[in-house]
Amino acid sequence: MSKIEITDHGKVRLITINRPERSNAVDRQSALDLQAAFQEFEASDMRVAVLTGAGEKAFSAGADIKDPPEIWRIMPTVGFESEKPIICAVHGWCIGGALMTMVMSDLCVADATARFSYPEARVGVTGGVAAALAARIPHKIAMELLMMGKPISADRALEVGLINQVVEKGKHVDTALEMGQELSQMAPMVLRTIKRFVSRTLPKSPSELMLAAQIEIGTIWASADKKEGEDAFLEKRAPVFVGQ
Repeated sequence: MSKIEITDHGKVRLITINRPERSNAVDRQSALDLQAAFQEFEASDMRVAVLTGAGEKAFSAGADIKDPPEIWRIMPTVGFESEKPIICAVHGWCIGGALMTMVMSDLCVADATARFSYPEARVGVTGGVAAALAARIPHKIAMELLMMGKPISADRALEVGLINQVVEKGKHVDTALEMGQELSQMAPMVLRTIKRFVSRTLPKSPSELMLAAQIEIGTIWASADKKEGEDAFLEKRAPVFVGQ
């Protein structure tokens, strides 16, 4: 069974984490698959993406501790760049890295069963990207979520501005798709410009800056030019670089 399902609804792409038996926890391979799915979405003619989780228990329980992923790969603006709207459709548990994926997305619809939690202080580990939460909701609420690790309800998340809308149980995907359809009728250049400018306006945490630098440097280290440079040095000749 595929860990990621992709279906298109007009110009709206629905991406579903398909691991309900693990509360849609993200393992190593599904993190890579989600990152690739969003990169493909960005390169396509689709205009809006909706991210959700399969089953009834959870949007996602975050990183799968049995096969730990590089969870940052699934976070918009961190693991991939997208200038198109991304909506999260949340039900049940939304924990840790999954919470930050929702936070870094543009919009969120949650059903009444949704519960949001960042328990890393209780577990004893963090990647630091969660600091971005303090730039998106009131400081004290962000610190409560990050430091206390206690879950909050969908209604509380709406009250503090963490999400856009609460709907009745099971209606989160349909509502998010409706929102996506409406967005898909908007001027794409305007939406891209708004998203790009907002991304530049929001402060970035040290972990976000570090990961962005690592990704850029990693591209160089994986390039044909790097290999050509090494080969030319060993062969005592002038390198022929191609910019790839």
